[in-house]
Amino acid sequence: MVSSADGAVSAGGAGSGGLSTPADRALFRALRRSADCVLVGAGTARDEDYRGVRPRRPGPDGRQPGPPPVVVVTGSAGLDPGARLFTDTVTPPVVLTTTAAPADRRAALAAAGADVVLLDDLSPTTLLTALGRRGHTSVLCEGGPTLLGALVRADVVDELRLTLVPVLVGGPERRIATGPDPLPVPRALRLAGHEAAADGTLLLHYVRATAGIPAAPNG
Repeated sequence: MVSSADGAVSAGGAGSGGLSTPADRALFRALRRSADCVLVGAGTARDEDYRGVRPRRPGPDGRQPGPPPVVVVTGSAGLDPGARLFTDTVTPPVVLTTTAAPADRRAALAAAGADVVLLDDLSPTTLLTALGRRGHTSVLCEGGPTLLGALVRADVVDELRLTLVPVLVGGPERRIATGPDPLPVPRALRLAGHEAAADGTLLLHYVRATAGIPAAPNG
């Protein structure tokens, strides 16, 4: 996830791409290469014109494993079958939706090459269970804030890779994770690593801590 120094997740009308720096893009590619799949909300996939993950580099044995699929979460199946997500990819995308989504939309996405998976609901537990059954246990979530917020609330986030970019954005921009209410007790993280790029970009690696931190006193 990428954020400005004052907490914005987008800038200049260009989504998170308006904030990304060379160091962030290098980390972005490395994380994708190591993941089983890339999980993203439909709004982010549309707004940032997602395409498939680029092929991985050959390993020490010379083999070149296929890139991980982009997995899109959408309750309405409201994706454009002509988008780059479907037309500019090596590995077909996976669309997680429900039987409540219009059948014609689901059929159009399947015809465009997507692996359309019907679930009872789109709760974090249901999503991760479905992905686990497919062998996707290392799940890289790239947002957006609503999806990440749901994962945080469900307490299924084990690591956070946060890029802080040295710019101020101001305005009403959202944070990296949003939801209807704050957590009753803030969830503690432990800093596992950090790197500062020459341009001032900070690459922060947090992991789950063993216990929560005390809630702030009322008033």
